[in-house]
Amino acid sequence: MKNKDAVTALGALAHESRLAIYRLLVAAGHEGLAAGVIAERLHLPPATLSFHLKELSHAGLAISRQEGRYVIYTANFGNALKLVNYLTENCCGGNSYLPECAAVPAAAETAN
Repeated sequence: MKNKDAVTALGALAHESRLAIYRLLVAAGHEGLAAGVIAERLHLPPATLSFHLKELSHAGLAISRQEGRYVIYTANFGNALKLVNYLTENCCGGNSYLPECAAVPAAAETAN
C-alpha cells in the first residue's frame, strides 16, 4: 500500500457516519447489506448515505454489487487488511519476538 492510499482510506474513516457504515459492513460480512438497510439502521437520509458510500468506495474500503433492484455493499476486507498491515509493518522495530507484535503477521497470513 502506498502512503497516498493509506491517507485516502484513513480520511474516509475519519468521519463518524462513514466509520459507522464501515463497522456495519464489517459486521455484515461477505453477504453485505442493501443501501436501504444501511440507511435504516443508521438513520441516514438516502442522499447522505450515498455520499458516504461513495467516499468509502473511492477509498477502496467498500464494494458494491447489483442484486436485482438493490445495491448491496460489502466491506473490502482485503484493502482493510492492507491498511492495517501498512500501519503496523514496522511494529516494535521489526522485533517480532515481542508478544504484542507476534499477532500482527499471524492475522495477515490467515486473511490471504
